[in-house]
Amino acid sequence: MLTALLLIALGAPPAVTDEAAEAKYLDNLRQVTSGLPRAGEGYFSPNGEWIVYQAYPIGYPFYQIYVQKLDEKTPRLLSTGRGRTTCAYFSPDGTKILFASSHTDPQIDITELKAREEAAKGGRRRYLWDFDPHMDIYISNFDGTGMKRLTDSPEYDAEGSFSSDGKQIAFTSSRDGDPDLYIMDADGSNVRQLTNQPGYDGGPFFSPDNKWVIFRSDRQKEHMLQLFAISVDGKTEVQLTDNLDQVNWCPYFHPSGKYLVWAGADYSRGPANAPFHLFTMELKWTSDSVKRGAVTQITHSTAQDVLPVFSPDGKSLMWTSTRGADGTSQLWIADWLREKKGN
Repeated sequence: MLTALLLIALGAPPAVTDEAAEAKYLDNLRQVTSGLPRAGEGYFSPNGEWIVYQAYPIGYPFYQIYVQKLDEKTPRLLSTGRGRTTCAYFSPDGTKILFASSHTDPQIDITELKAREEAAKGGRRRYLWDFDPHMDIYISNFDGTGMKRLTDSPEYDAEGSFSSDGKQIAFTSSRDGDPDLYIMDADGSNVRQLTNQPGYDGGPFFSPDNKWVIFRSDRQKEHMLQLFAISVDGKTEVQLTDNLDQVNWCPYFHPSGKYLVWAGADYSRGPANAPFHLFTMELKWTSDSVKRGAVTQITHSTAQDVLPVFSPDGKSLMWTSTRGADGTSQLWIADWLREKKGN
């Protein structure tokens, strides 16, 4: 469904960046990951000292999940090393890690062989979202032990994240025929459906007060993702972006709850040469709803800048970018100047 739009090309020309424009919001930019062909979708541990992310191992055709200390360069494999994996996330106490994996695919040998054959054909590789029906959500201890399966539906279950109190997990599942949002207890019990619309609803994250969930959806037009918020009881839903010439996805709350960050690209002339930039949106909360406020563009580059997340203290911003010299997708981090300035 989303394979036509999540394009992060490898081997692209060197990025051109307006550093002066970015310096208003970002300082001390540095690359966090290296040594693996591609890495991205990183999230902070609750103490801000570690990150968990997905990356391609050398010689293997699917992403695996890695943990890495932020001030070091040595990743540690967390997932099983087989199958597709995605969407890792720390528990609020930092002792466990949530992720999705298809390693129980009964035909995994064939799946891997086909992927290797495709890779051997050469050509430019791209980041493609795959709704693997064998994908389920797992949780493991920080050291990778004690892995437990939380979902066991015959369709895609992934994109999970914890509430701030650690009691609930929001996730995406296609168990009812197309991808919708669900919430379950942290042990995998008490599953309930949150959205039920045609098309894709995904990428859910709880608001800091756990009363709302933000997500992306292409329910208006296939592939043209827009941002939404829904109350955790499912009674109130608010559309935050409404521009079908622009793809808007991967929204993430600042810990203050006053604004969110996301990635957007102008697709009015198609996806070719349409870089994703990072934006922030002010949020105006009322007792029972939320309204969109001012929007600010944060990154200004011909690179693809996607999947932004704030550190737990709100003072750093990390995202996936192709702005490095080799043009591969890697994790980058910067000091977030808005909080430094006390805005």
